[in-house]
Amino acid sequence: MNINKLEIDKFTKRVQGMHQRLTDLYQNLSTVPVIPDVLPQALVELGSASEIVHVATEELHQQNEELLRTRNLLERERQRYLDLFNFAPDAYLVTDTLGIIQEVNHTAATLLNVSQQSMQGKPIVNLIAFGERQIFRSYLTQLWASNKVKELIVHIQKRNGELFDAAITVGVIRTSAHEPIGLRWLVRDITECNREELTLLKNDSDLTQNRLWHKCSKGDFIPLKPGIIWYVCQGSVKLSTLCETGEELIVGLAGIGMVFGSNLTVLQAYQATAQSDVELVSIDYAEIAASPTLSHTLLPKINQRLRQTESFLLIASRRRVQDRFHQLLLLLKQEMGQSVPQGTRLSIRLTHEELASACCTTRVTITRLIGKLQQERKIGFDSRHHIILKDI
Repeated sequence: MNINKLEIDKFTKRVQGMHQRLTDLYQNLSTVPVIPDVLPQALVELGSASEIVHVATEELHQQNEELLRTRNLLERERQRYLDLFNFAPDAYLVTDTLGIIQEVNHTAATLLNVSQQSMQGKPIVNLIAFGERQIFRSYLTQLWASNKVKELIVHIQKRNGELFDAAITVGVIRTSAHEPIGLRWLVRDITECNREELTLLKNDSDLTQNRLWHKCSKGDFIPLKPGIIWYVCQGSVKLSTLCETGEELIVGLAGIGMVFGSNLTVLQAYQATAQSDVELVSIDYAEIAASPTLSHTLLPKINQRLRQTESFLLIASRRRVQDRFHQLLLLLKQEMGQSVPQGTRLSIRLTHEELASACCTTRVTITRLIGKLQQERKIGFDSRHHIILKDI
């Protein structure tokens, strides 16, 4: 409670006056006719009450002085924060979780060629180039659910219509109960900067940085969510669908460094199964669309999946089973082959039934073909039952 010092002083003077009048009355008691023993006792009690009020008044004075000191300290800290915020060398904005701008610093207003006041209360998506707004809105809806700082590259449009490349870093503001209440945005103009030094993904390992790793055990089904691409860090994943007969049909195999996801297929019955212990990271489509560098890095991997799918279609088109199996082994050698002294070892281990599914034949036929190739010394097996291609 904020107590006005003038009001306290006024109250103190009134209390002191009352105390003085009570003292005078008590001293002149002998000259005033009163009921014996009643008035003296009342005056004593009033004196005690007056003394208590006097002590309380002094405490109020002290508390008010402490409150004033605290308020002044907070005001100085608040002004210091505002100065740091306003005159920071980078552009800063604060929005609510829906992206409505609440605070804008001086640098941001200068960068965007608008006034600070005119930006407050406006959606931050209005700053994004028109063609990228839909993707940005989709990205915005996912930001507040993340506990990590996010980075993206977008095109921002100034008030005069001029576009520039911006690197944006976004962090979530949370309450003490970890509830999201806003977003902090750091915006940098990278038009004239060397993007390779700032944002370029140097190699595939950068795809896994600052991302949550998902681990699946062999045989686990991997959830396929719209708008998500999975990147395989370790292990291998079998991609399959179901035929009208209910039998499984393999349509792809994703090894280390490969990608897969529901958005990369039109099949209704589509599932991903861990062929071994697998480690994956998920990448949002919105993030890919907003980052030219990320798109450039993932495009060859997506093309690899498409080429692999076409290869499986080519295998299925062969009339003779042995030709289909031979083509499958060549594809596996290309996609999953590891050079060893005996030949080429397939890093993925498929059962006879899975090989039969990929070749559109029966397990018995595959077992017979494998036995024949072993007799001809064209294939072999290592101690962990991985196929070694010797003369294929």
